[in-house]
Amino acid sequence: MGDIACDEWNRLGTGAPPFMRHEFLDAAETTGCVSDATGWRPCHLTIENDDGTLRGALPLYEKDHSWGEFVFDWAWANAYARAGLDYYPKLVSAAPFTPATSPRLMLADRQDREAADALIERAIGLADERACSSLHILFPDTGEVETYTKAGLKLRKDCQFHWRNRGYADFDEFLGTFSSAKRKKARRDRRRVAEAGIRFRRLSGHDLTPELLATTYRLISRTFLIRGSAPYYNLQFFERIARRLPDNLLVLLAEDGDGPVAAAVFFVSPDTLYGRYWGSAADYNALHFEACYYQGIDYCIEHGIARFEPGTQGEHKLSRGFTPAETRSAHWLAHPEFLSAIGEYVEEEARHVDRYMRAVDARSPYRRDE
Repeated sequence: MGDIACDEWNRLGTGAPPFMRHEFLDAAETTGCVSDATGWRPCHLTIENDDGTLRGALPLYEKDHSWGEFVFDWAWANAYARAGLDYYPKLVSAAPFTPATSPRLMLADRQDREAADALIERAIGLADERACSSLHILFPDTGEVETYTKAGLKLRKDCQFHWRNRGYADFDEFLGTFSSAKRKKARRDRRRVAEAGIRFRRLSGHDLTPELLATTYRLISRTFLIRGSAPYYNLQFFERIARRLPDNLLVLLAEDGDGPVAAAVFFVSPDTLYGRYWGSAADYNALHFEACYYQGIDYCIEHGIARFEPGTQGEHKLSRGFTPAETRSAHWLAHPEFLSAIGEYVEEEARHVDRYMRAVDARSPYRRDE
């Protein structure tokens, strides 16, 4: 990203979420989180006008593994291995470690289909040149799907849980749309946290001193370490983001009488709040639900933000007011027989995802008239 002018890149992604901004992607590279050492080799594609200005771009990484993607293809890699073929390296277009839907085809003119087609064609050509098994476009905008299918990529469907703002005046009005039992449960969750003497502070990048950032990072790192892995992003990354994208970074710090006990890290765009990382110093009853979900909903209502994406997986989000939302990915494999097999697999998988989304939506906490 350092070879691409920041203002030129951001001009392509006007209105895009923070994860597609030059500052975010560049920080991932310059702090070493995205590098040869971590198995994410940047090889971004750009297309220029005659005057040298950027017409379009595709963030792209050559990868030696499937970690940090949240679109799981381990079974595909195993199938390749059983057939005596190499699945890695592969090419991936994504916001690293970030399962959030956003543009992948960055275009100065969103209607420039010629540039979009050229970028995907070149990405497939690059996969061939680098002896990569495949090309994967993860969590793209739905408006890009036609470009991928036209180029022969296979579409894959998955499900997350998102919250939608229906113009609520406050949190109580939001809870008023729940059934009586679910409303009582949510209020009980919140009461338990308040009775524990925990209070919250909202901090933007402007408010985060080095000491507060270090505390936040220590808390969220504990979640990774408990699961036996290291955090995807290091402290230097968050320090850089706090300086370069201060208005897009939101930290919710939970404190008791002795100081900080938990933290939740969010990113903010004009229309969406993105929940990203969470950690606590110990186990507290219902604190995770309050910090990661209810406080985020409160923030969206106060600021008129239309949607809240708290991350991947987790049916426990359903009872907190989050409902099923479809996500997409697109995949091209160089091996024709595997491409055909994967195409059949994702079609069948999509039918299962549809059935799942209908089933969990029926368990929504909202009253049926809502």
